[in-house]
Amino acid sequence: MINTELKDFLDEKVVLYNNPNFIESDPVQIPHLFSNKEDIEIAGFLAATIAWGNRKMIIKNAHRMMDMIGNSPFDFVMSHNEIQLEKLNQFVHRTFNGTDFCSFIKGLQHIYKHHEGLEQVFVKNQETHCLQNSISVLKSNFFEINHLQRTEKHISDPNNNSAAKRINMYLRWMIRQDQKGVDLGIWKNITPSKLSCPLDVHSGNVARKLGLLNRKQNDGKALAELDSSLRLLDPNDPVKYDFALFGLGVFEGF
Repeated sequence: MINTELKDFLDEKVVLYNNPNFIESDPVQIPHLFSNKEDIEIAGFLAATIAWGNRKMIIKNAHRMMDMIGNSPFDFVMSHNEIQLEKLNQFVHRTFNGTDFCSFIKGLQHIYKHHEGLEQVFVKNQETHCLQNSISVLKSNFFEINHLQRTEKHISDPNNNSAAKRINMYLRWMIRQDQKGVDLGIWKNITPSKLSCPLDVHSGNVARKLGLLNRKQNDGKALAELDSSLRLLDPNDPVKYDFALFGLGVFEGF
């Protein structure tokens, strides 16, 4: 059953937060710096990868990432040399360090050279109702390169019961096409109905208070439960409610 009063309340919050004003305080601003498709998707992927912790620090360090790769993400990924890579070793964001950054550049190059790019990994491996398996495939493809084991923790795997918050947020950026100015919607071959909510402390706590989620842990099982609830509210665009849940938690202290 759809709770009409709850849907109306959340729809109002979506309108409140899903507008260009949201961009200035969110790491989605990083892919908005670019106009080329590959630049957008690589910048977004790198920004989403470090999107945990203090939001101002996330945004500051994501801008620093872009500066370090010459503000030309795709060109750097495809044509970097070892001297350029060495300069990335200075980078640190929490537990994501310069070694991880270098591995991510190499992993991205591998994805574009051998798997037809980020979008195609998700297009080819999407399931009928969700994209969680495609996230797992991306991680597998990404780490076909030589890398340190420690770097693998920076891409979550839903097959290990992870909610994969950062990649689900990234997919929202790339796939949602609502013309509101926040999500970029540059991937046209995956329907937004398959998106999952980026589940974190804020969205999880608000979802529980609203009766959308019962499970206490913010894991893969909780994500599936929340997705089911949000798809009852809007089966075509369930993840729009991320704006409502996140906004209520972060900006309103709900």
